[in-house]
Amino acid sequence: MADLTDAEARVLSAVDEAWAVSRLRDLVAVPSVGGTAAESEVQHLVADWLEELGCAVDRWPIDLAAAATAPEAPGQEVERSEAWGVVGTVPATEESLPALVFSGHTDVVPPGERSLWPADPFDPRVVDGAVLGRGSCDMEAGVVAALAAVAAVRTAGVRLVRPAAVHAVVGEEDGGLGAWATLQRGHRGEVCVIPEPTAGAVVTANAGALTFRLEVTGHAAHAAHRDRGVSAVELFADVHAGLRAFEAERQVGADPRFGGAPYPYGINIGRVRAGDWASSVPDRLVADGRYGVRLGEDVAEARTAFERRLAGICAADPWLADHPVRLTWTGGAFASGSLPPGHPLLPAVQRAVADTGVGVPPERAIPAGSDLRLYTAAGVPTLHYGPGDLHLAHGPLERVPVDELVTAARAFALLVVRTCGVR
Repeated sequence: MADLTDAEARVLSAVDEAWAVSRLRDLVAVPSVGGTAAESEVQHLVADWLEELGCAVDRWPIDLAAAATAPEAPGQEVERSEAWGVVGTVPATEESLPALVFSGHTDVVPPGERSLWPADPFDPRVVDGAVLGRGSCDMEAGVVAALAAVAAVRTAGVRLVRPAAVHAVVGEEDGGLGAWATLQRGHRGEVCVIPEPTAGAVVTANAGALTFRLEVTGHAAHAAHRDRGVSAVELFADVHAGLRAFEAERQVGADPRFGGAPYPYGINIGRVRAGDWASSVPDRLVADGRYGVRLGEDVAEARTAFERRLAGICAADPWLADHPVRLTWTGGAFASGSLPPGHPLLPAVQRAVADTGVGVPPERAIPAGSDLRLYTAAGVPTLHYGPGDLHLAHGPLERVPVDELVTAARAFALLVVRTCGVR
């Protein structure tokens, strides 16, 4: 561990593991699935904690009508009756743009089949040194790590020269509503760290992702005479095979920061619905999927490439040539995003992590959309570093090791002191 200043040593020692674990369990216990009332409930809980930490808190109802109609809005996949934005700003001796922002989403995905979980997904528990439950890894542990860093700065009595800020956002899982609304409200910073789970790495780029719907039309017939019909299911099998070939082509030449991931720009079919009677040839199939956007690829260009390939697949089939698959772009639209090459935020975060005693984290990219692209598009250099492993997110074994939570909080406390300055 490098030599530390007095202020750095004090904030490191002030990080409170028990406080962090308690707050994480409180967050996981709120079933803040996107589009539910609990998505707003958890935002108010975080806002209350920020006020307890002495932050100046801005909490506001997001204008959902504007979010639904603004051309630059990221889109949504779920319906909401309300949504709240929350920003807490740490006091400083100078009034200025925050030198550092932590932005974390508090919404979570649905738990899925409950029987696959070892226990209630919203009953957080600590097992073998890890906090288990939906949202523990993605990404309420990251939110808590940022809060624990702020708490450590306040507990240590360190006076910052320039402010730091915490942005608690909703709707990340279905497009980025909260981050978009926060930036629209005028909240910015010189640099931003998003504490998404990064498995010990620092993530400086992420692929984008677009959601789509395919509607395949067949011809119904009695199952006893299936040859008289055209099965939408069988048609889709051919369409899917064509999209798999297209997917393979798009992986060629992927950025080495993806570390050999086989599908940095993957195409996934997440939901399929077809037919209405077991003894009828299905005449309609609807498939919802996700399509990866390459680093640096314009979203419009990515859509055009998909549309052209789908048109080619249809043109090669006699039935689909006359009855082409209907494509609709639905839900969120995640562009790719990157920290500018050579930006000093990367070595600053690497040094802060290393100075907690766990070594220098490697640089990586991830094949997942995130709010990074919204902050970078707004002119705020941004990267990811946070506790947990994305491989465990969205599944029934979701967990985050307590030691990773504490390491992130300690690294963030150092980063606050070094970025904002102390008096």
